[in-house]
Amino acid sequence: MGILTRFKDIMASNVNALLDKAEDPEKMIDQYMRNLQSDLGKVKAETASVMADESRAKRELDENTAEINKMQAYAEKALQAGNEDDARKFLEKKAALSKTNETLQKTYDMAAANSAKMRQMHDKLVTDMNSLEERRNAIKATVRAAKAQKDMNKMTSKTNMTGDSMAAFDRMEEKANRMLDEANAMDQLNQSEASESVNDLAAKYDAAPEASGVDDELAALKAKMGL
Repeated sequence: MGILTRFKDIMASNVNALLDKAEDPEKMIDQYMRNLQSDLGKVKAETASVMADESRAKRELDENTAEINKMQAYAEKALQAGNEDDARKFLEKKAALSKTNETLQKTYDMAAANSAKMRQMHDKLVTDMNSLEERRNAIKATVRAAKAQKDMNKMTSKTNMTGDSMAAFDRMEEKANRMLDEANAMDQLNQSEASESVNDLAAKYDAAPEASGVDDELAALKAKMGL
């Protein structure tokens, strides 16, 4: 039975291993479950058919048994009425029905055994399906968690990239500030040099009148002394 073989293969394997190469595990496991549900429906139909065979065999056996009992009752009535020939006919019919009854009993026993086995397999498959359903939910939850973690990792990566950019901007800002400080310092130095040059020049002219006064005073002194 191909259906039962497939169930056996699925249940004997690790569903997670079957999904290792799947691009989308959620879709893959859903497809597996749909296939198994379809197969379970076929098993259920086969089980119902076998159970129907059992019921039919039981009904035929019961009907034949009832006929045997009826022939027995008629034979007894015929003897009570003093009709031995009639009683013999009823007993002959009973004997024929008894042979048929043996065949019907064997048929029923076989049908009952087949029905019990199919019912057992069906019930086990239902239990296995429930187990797979729970595992499917667990696997899908794991897949969703994995996808969420993957998305989080991407966001973290982008955040790290933003942090690198911020660090780069900090370095550029620091460099720009240093350039400005150096320019300001250079300007201060230039202004200092210009100021010193002007001061020196002013000192030259400031000293000139003083030198001229001394010369005048020296000339006056010479004149007074007649020199």
